[in-house]
Amino acid sequence: MKLIESESARMVSFSKRKKTLFQDANKFATQTGANVGVMLFSPSGRPFSYGSTSIEEIIDTFLKVKQEYRKRDYAEGKSNGFEILEDLHKQLQAWNEKEKK
Repeated sequence: MKLIESESARMVSFSKRKKTLFQDANKFATQTGANVGVMLFSPSGRPFSYGSTSIEEIIDTFLKVKQEYRKRDYAEGKSNGFEILEDLHKQLQAWNEKEKK
């Protein structure tokens, strides 16, 4: 697999694959009853998300559970790399607030 060279073809492919990915995530959530969240950033940097409930709710739940694991891992002397996800969550919240205005 390699990067699509043409920028316009790359954007068309992104759009089609995004739609299919979100449909598959919805199907997975419907069939399994799982909470599913997908976050994407387009090649131009624009964020897109799908959540079987709300993406913010899924991220909040994920971060709460990870926080519990982090506390346990910290007590056991293990490191944790979920700070980046927390930063993305804050950025998504800010972007959503901006879009509401």
